[in-house]
Amino acid sequence: MEASHIIILSILLGCMATYIPVFMCLFFTSVLGFLLFTDLPLMLLVQTLLRSMDNFALVVVLFFILCGNIMTAGSIVDKLIKVANAMVSWLPGGLGMAGVIACGLFGAISGSTVATVVALGGFMIPALMDNGYPEKYTLGLMTTSPNLGVIIPPSIGMILYSMISNVSLEGLFLTGFLPGLLIIFGVCLYTFFFFRKKTEIVRKPVPSPREVVTIFKEGIWSLLLPAIIFGGIFSGAFTANEAAVVACVYAFVVELFIHKSIKFSAVKKITVNSAVTSATLLIIVAGASCFGRLLTLEDIPGRITEAVLSTVTNPMVFLLAMNILLLIVGMFMDIISATMILGPVFLPMLDAFHIDWMHFGLIMTVNLAIGYCTPPMGVSLYITGAISNRDIIYVSKAVIPFIIIQMAVLFFMTYMPDAVLWLPDIMGFRR
Repeated sequence: MEASHIIILSILLGCMATYIPVFMCLFFTSVLGFLLFTDLPLMLLVQTLLRSMDNFALVVVLFFILCGNIMTAGSIVDKLIKVANAMVSWLPGGLGMAGVIACGLFGAISGSTVATVVALGGFMIPALMDNGYPEKYTLGLMTTSPNLGVIIPPSIGMILYSMISNVSLEGLFLTGFLPGLLIIFGVCLYTFFFFRKKTEIVRKPVPSPREVVTIFKEGIWSLLLPAIIFGGIFSGAFTANEAAVVACVYAFVVELFIHKSIKFSAVKKITVNSAVTSATLLIIVAGASCFGRLLTLEDIPGRITEAVLSTVTNPMVFLLAMNILLLIVGMFMDIISATMILGPVFLPMLDAFHIDWMHFGLIMTVNLAIGYCTPPMGVSLYITGAISNRDIIYVSKAVIPFIIIQMAVLFFMTYMPDAVLWLPDIMGFRR
């Protein structure tokens, strides 16, 4: 490693260690790197910054953020929880199962872990504890289950990976279904065996057919939203970008005119909040793009590829190393920054090991999703800690059983690529 590479890395890590916002760390490192190690004008960096934000692929992210905020402000979330309750709440630990299923349903619309934990955590954590569920189980469940927001499509992480790798976004979305369902099944199974002999836990009666029909009739408009999104995308009726817009319009119409849970006066506030969130994301994307340009000019990805290929020759070992590295990275970086920075570094190595780029996109997404629940920077830990008034150490211990389930699914899909790629194959989305 050359001295310039060490200096660039030291500047970036030094900035992050001082709690400077990630996007400022990336901008500052990029500017200094350009001034110290290249003869190119800074105007090239400005052009990179502007071009990174002028990307049509980002439109889908912005509209799914808006869609998630509409649902959080309205009653779609409440309807989805009621449907999940009707499905499993009468089983041992049924309310816990309903929590993870509701996260899967909400994640199939919002595409965001943070949106899922905020929308469902504030409701489900008190509900679980009021029904006698142990606090550690409750916090662990509602901290980790929202990871389904970026694993089950649509996923913001997958959208960004598709943008930098040019793999089919629709195909990448299809890879997320099996891991998401396996995580839901694993958590439900763990919950069943954990509570099957605990008679002190309140178990709801089996709902009558009439009650089930009533609940599903009330929730049908909410359940149609993911059906419209996926049905439209995979039938070819509209693209992923258009699906995000359709989802927003549908959510607004349902909440304003059918559920009547929000008023016209709230539309402006919801839109402005979504714009602020979107602007924050765009700034991170711009900073990561500038830093990526610096890395390319310094040929750092190429040198890393050479170093890896000279020491690792087995694809199995390479994938294991990537999983360990990404799990560590997820402890310190959010999925947006990590995907934009590390994606271009890792992609050149994949062909040498005959690893499918779409498969690796799923591996990267799941690894970084787990990072939302791992200290010291796991955002979900802090959100659920604030809701329950518990410190990060307590919540970090609570998530361990659920993290083990997610890591088991991660390693299964890592070494069984055909299990997650068969859907894109039969739908014709593989490159």
